[in-house]
Amino acid sequence: MEDLTQAAEKVATLMRLLTTTGGLRLKYRITAGAGAVDPDGFERRDIYVECKGPDTDLLLSNDGELLRSLEHLAAKMLRLEPDDHDRVSFDANGYKASRARSLRTAADDAIASVEDTGEPFRFAPMNSRERRMLHMFLRDSGLQTASSGEGPRRFVVLYPAGYRIPAERSYDGPERRGRPRRHTSSGRY
Repeated sequence: MEDLTQAAEKVATLMRLLTTTGGLRLKYRITAGAGAVDPDGFERRDIYVECKGPDTDLLLSNDGELLRSLEHLAAKMLRLEPDDHDRVSFDANGYKASRARSLRTAADDAIASVEDTGEPFRFAPMNSRERRMLHMFLRDSGLQTASSGEGPRRFVVLYPAGYRIPAERSYDGPERRGRPRRHTSSGRY
């Protein structure tokens, strides 16, 4: 990413455009560099944008679809490679921290279910960032995870220990970054 100060200014320009010309009633705070940590504490971001105001419900409708769209626009504006899109994060009213807690609880419940029943557990479809978080939450369980499905119907499956799953579907974790991705049917995790 280019100089963080310049990148943050470009994101600020986008936000000014949305709040003036676009008419969104929002206040926002942009943090760049060392202080840009998601409220869930899951990862440090290079740029973190926190939004508040009367129109935050618009940002959060449809499971935060507009928040994800803003992240996508900002990443494209900053010309980030697809693997670097998560370096920019938008949030409103602590939605992402709340969602991270929900995913952590769902992961713990799924671990208990798989250990009790010995059967795989399928999570509901979710976006790639949430799937990655779920894989990370499940990593230390000693159980295997994989993503399955296509596009917006892509979901995580938690398998019992020793269960045979196709190797091209298993999740390698964050150390995979910077290396070419394995080829899967959709190329996403």
